[in-house]
This record gives sequence, C-alpha cells and structure tokens, in this order.
Amino acid sequence: MDIEFQSPEEIKAFQEQKLHEALKYLAANSPYYRRMFGSYGIDINKIQHLEDLVKIPFTEKKDLQLFNEDFLCCPKAKIIDYITTSGTLGDPVTFGCTERDLQRLAYNEKKSFECAGLHAGNIVQLMTTLDKRFMAGLAYFLGLREMGASVIRVGNGIPELQWDTIRRIQPDTVMCVPSFILKLIQYAEEHGIDYRHSSVKRVIGIGEGLREQNFELNLLGQRIHDRWPEAQLFATYSSTEMGATFSECPYGAGGHVHPELIIVEIIGDDDMPVPDGQPGEIVVTTLGVEGMPLLRFRTGDIASRRTEPCRCGRNSYRLTPLIGRKNNMIKLKGTTLYPPAINDVLDNTEYIANYVIEVSTNDTGTDEVLVKVGLKGEPPVDPVKELKDRFRSRIRVAPQIVVLPCSEIEAINHPQNSRKPVKFIDLRRKP
Repeated sequence: MDIEFQSPEEIKAFQEQKLHEALKYLAANSPYYRRMFGSYGIDINKIQHLEDLVKIPFTEKKDLQLFNEDFLCCPKAKIIDYITTSGTLGDPVTFGCTERDLQRLAYNEKKSFECAGLHAGNIVQLMTTLDKRFMAGLAYFLGLREMGASVIRVGNGIPELQWDTIRRIQPDTVMCVPSFILKLIQYAEEHGIDYRHSSVKRVIGIGEGLREQNFELNLLGQRIHDRWPEAQLFATYSSTEMGATFSECPYGAGGHVHPELIIVEIIGDDDMPVPDGQPGEIVVTTLGVEGMPLLRFRTGDIASRRTEPCRCGRNSYRLTPLIGRKNNMIKLKGTTLYPPAINDVLDNTEYIANYVIEVSTNDTGTDEVLVKVGLKGEPPVDPVKELKDRFRSRIRVAPQIVVLPCSEIEAINHPQNSRKPVKFIDLRRKP
C-alpha cells in the first residue's frame, strides 16, 4: 500500500527508519557530513526520532557552494547528469545525479502527476526547458515516461507554437509557469482560437503560486479560472536541492509530501520547529539520494505544514502555498510582506506589460520599495494612482511606482546568461 495513504503514525515510523538509513549512508560516504558529525560530537545512533533532528546543525546554500565536492557521496564516474541551481555567493551550485538519482526523480514526478489525477494515456505538453542544466524539465519528462503518459516537448514561450501544437496533437494537460497561461489566452483571443473548447483540461503550474494560505485561488489563479474555467488548476512546489515535488491533488488543499523521498521541518525565527499550521522556514532532509543527499537543508522558503487528513484519502502532511522567501521579507510602512504579494497585484493588472521590484534601505534605515512598470499602450486611467489604489486595497500599503519604457525593464528582466527572469532586486544594506 502507498505509504501516503497509511496512518500518520505509520508514516512517521516509516520516515524515522528512512532517516536512520540516510544518516548511516552520510556517515559512511559524505566527507562534509562526516566532518560535521565529528566537529559537533553527533552520534547518529542517538538520532532515533524526527524530533531528534534539532540536535543536528543546518545545511545552508553557502555550505553547498563553499564545499561543493565534499557533499558528493559517490565516485565522480557514477555521475551521469550534472545540474546547477542559483547560489547565494554569486556562482551556481552544482549537483551531480547518478542513475539511481534519476530513477528517484522519475518516481517522484510519477507520484506527483498521479496526485494531480494523471495516468498512462494522458498527453502532456511541457512548456518548460530541458536544457541549460535545468533539473525540473528533465524530471517532468522522466516522470511522465515512467507513468506511461505521452510527452510533447515544446519548451517555454512562443504562444503561436504552443497553440499549433495543441491543435495538432490535442494534449489534455499543459505544464508551465501559470502567468504564461494568460499570454496563451491573450494570443488565442487575438487570433480567434476557441481555447475554452480546446483539448486542454488541466494546467499544472510551476514556479508561481495559484492559491492563498486558505487555499482559495489568489489573484493570478482567479484570473486564469475566470477566463478559462474548463481548465483545472494545480500548483506544485519543488527545488533542485530537495529533488522532490509537493503537488496538489484535485481538492487543492496544499502540496502533498511523498514520505519516502523527503522529511520536512518548519522552523521559526528561533531555529526551532513551530506548531503545525504556523508559518516558518522549510527545512528538508532528502531520502534515497545517492549522489548528493542533504541533511536539514534550509530552503529559505516560508510556508506552513498541514497535518489533517485530505479528502483525497492521503494522510501524508501537506505544505501550504509559499508565503515568500525568508531573505526577501519586506517591512514597508510597518506592514510585513513578501514579493509574491506584490507580484500578484502586478501580474493581474491588465495594462502592465512588465515590471521589476527594487527594495532598498532609506535614510532612516527602513525598507523602501520601488516598482518600475512598463505599460501596454495608453491606459484609460492614471496608472500610478490606480496602481497605488490596487496595492492599498490588496496589501494595505502602496510602494513607490515609476513608469519606464518596456524595453528598459525587459533588459532588467532578462540579463545575459540568466536562466530565470529577474523581477525582484534586493539593494538593501546587509547587517
């Protein structure tokens, strides 16, 4: 029986056994963790329960960058795929995957797609890249193959090509960044494409949230749903470091954990676990990774853990939609917020073509937020005043707003050699 459908007590006992196996593997094969266990006098045999994890120091992204090869737990000859992710010190962090790791990725995505209701026979159009050392696109491809679904590898962007592919091959599911769906809708409306009666009945979103903390659709999700109600929306959360995905089921009540692949802690400002249901930083311990497993890795992402059973029958805990990244928290005029709250307003303002958010420290030592926007044509309203009203109604405070040529903002959004668009720039003085 799938461990996700067993009792919470059975899931916890299962994860504790997997944790013990992971600790033994790290002690035997990881130069970094062997050194850490010795430095802190940690006896892994005394780490018996999930609650005992607090006795082990955290792993941070800077550790991966400074001691990258020391995290490798196997000979380099066993690495068959190299992946990179962004690093805090400037250069990317490299991850090596073995054949077993790629099989684990395929299994993870197979389970995640099944959680969203997919099965053998579905046709999925991938609007994500498989190149540029990007893990996600490869993982989706492997998972769909493992499931027996059909894959259409179109890549990102180019609405004309996406719609031509949908017309020709008739996929029932598309996977992409959710805000791109609005561009697909706009293109369809401008070119007479009856998208609401197309073959697409499911959208699996990556990289952007679709729901609030209470699981209601956020502005982006609601806007997509209002214009394309026939397409069921699913959100996912994952990262290169965890090599696992938290995916929604059809009830849309948070991302389900796969207990055989990852252990999750939610920690507060005191670095101790917070009660379930309260927000904190997501800390992960990977299970079953052969190449570069991680122990108590701080993701920097903020969310809550929900433990009540889901209507889908799974008893594994779930993560709420991300609130933001810990390091990106903004204190604007006494209000605490995260960039996704600002993005949600901008992404759903019809006359905004593109934008970038800049946060700096003002003369009094507090946060200052400047939003630079590019406009679509000439809006029928004063865009600065109207935008500020939107912000106040949504997040209670309004940032500074300046209108710039779209080309100037486009150059900021897409700097040379950047794999992801830049929409948030933190210029604050660091303590």
